[in-house]
Amino acid sequence: MSKVKIGIVGSRFQADCIAHSVKMMPDEMEVVAVASPSPGNAEAFARRHGIPGFHTDYRAMLRDPAIELISITAPNRLHAPITIDAARAGKHVVCEKPLCVTLEEADAMIDACAKAGVLLLYAEELFFAPKYVKAKQMADEGAFGRVHLVKQGEKHSGPHSDWFWDVDRSGGGALMDLGCHGIAFCWWFLGKPNVKSVYAQLSTQVHGARTQGDDEAITIIEFDGGAVGVVENSWNRPGGMDDSIEVFGSKGQTYADMLMGNALPTYSEVGFGYAVEKAATTKGWTYPVFEEHWNYGFPQEMRHFARCVRGKETPISDGETGRVVMEVLYAAYASAGLGRKIVMPFRPKGITKPIDLWKKPELAKAAL
Repeated sequence: MSKVKIGIVGSRFQADCIAHSVKMMPDEMEVVAVASPSPGNAEAFARRHGIPGFHTDYRAMLRDPAIELISITAPNRLHAPITIDAARAGKHVVCEKPLCVTLEEADAMIDACAKAGVLLLYAEELFFAPKYVKAKQMADEGAFGRVHLVKQGEKHSGPHSDWFWDVDRSGGGALMDLGCHGIAFCWWFLGKPNVKSVYAQLSTQVHGARTQGDDEAITIIEFDGGAVGVVENSWNRPGGMDDSIEVFGSKGQTYADMLMGNALPTYSEVGFGYAVEKAATTKGWTYPVFEEHWNYGFPQEMRHFARCVRGKETPISDGETGRVVMEVLYAAYASAGLGRKIVMPFRPKGITKPIDLWKKPELAKAAL
């Protein structure tokens, strides 16, 4: 299989994850260009990762005939226009979570890629995280009997970039940032059933001076067949990334902590370079991880997407996956605003951003 040529839009944390992950699969893909509007960022990123091309405008990168696949790591508000531009340029697209900000954008992205005959791939790395993949394999083999409860939690001290705190750019808070992972995970783990209802409790506990968004979120999802998904998210947990799952069935259960089981309990009075994502210090007791990107599933995800481009594999996470997540996000914010369970389907029109359904419950009420 010839290498898939990739262009990355963005130059911050997630772009670094993608560049490192692609390097781990050198026989199947390579990053050949990066684009970022921030002065000097694209060039610095390219030099750091040994990438030959760099641009300040992603549209210039789209004109490169060698590039086949665009990886979008830009702010949420830009996902839809970049995807549509890439599709019109004949490029396959990998879009980071969440897919976009509105359901109308999701439909436009899916439609544009379908019309152009290109793939729209949704970058949900939890579908590829080794521990979580093993848990699903055991569940699919019947190890736990009928699975009736799946829990996923992601908690840390807050996002990497300032734009996450700005709800006009991000569309929401911790639920939008982290909950999209858990929503997708529970749905995928249970075999992608229809969602029956959504209930959410949101609050801003710590970061009210920085954001209008939620920094604590609990979401309960009821699926066809009666199984329940519980998603817990927080921007208020210092000390590094906390990402875990729990699975309960009629014949058994399993638990997985993505990172702690791959950490080295370490004490240092002077500190060292890096422990784990979101860890603010390395002094005292810390839990540095190894093979971090592999544990998250990023290299496996990108390998799968490269093989999808070559027609070797069928996408397990695509634009429709992202759209399912968007609809649940809408329902979760509406539920928090109204203080009640939202029965699905829930597809309000004309919503500017999901968090408005929480902050302006009259919008949610009008959509029922």
